[in-house]
Amino acid sequence: QVQLVESGGGLVQPGGSLRLSCAASGFPFSLYTMNWYRQAPGKERELVATFISPGSSTNYADSVKGRFSISRDNAKNTVYLQMNSLKPEDTAVYYCNARGPYYNPVRIDYWGQGTQVTVSS
Repeated sequence: QVQLVESGGGLVQPGGSLRLSCAASGFPFSLYTMNWYRQAPGKERELVATFISPGSSTNYADSVKGRFSISRDNAKNTVYLQMNSLKPEDTAVYYCNARGPYYNPVRIDYWGQGTQVTVSS
């Protein structure tokens, strides 16, 4: 059974930091590219950060470059999103996504249930 379980969301003041975690199980984690998406009320889901598998390349949305950092620990089957200098516009539900396996032209998508991040004073 595939599971992606996010944690670490919450309420934080502007300028603060949060670290999201996504614990994966039920599939070969190291073979999958891991993504963080977010969806704010009334807006479409947007891709925030990507950690590409294989290798260690990362990509970020322009809106979070220099503030957010994605990392993964394949030994723990976990991907992280370190969010610094948070802004009210970062408020959204954040979703973990796994896409792969990388060697298969037809990729499978797995999703977590999401974790709420609210940036407000």
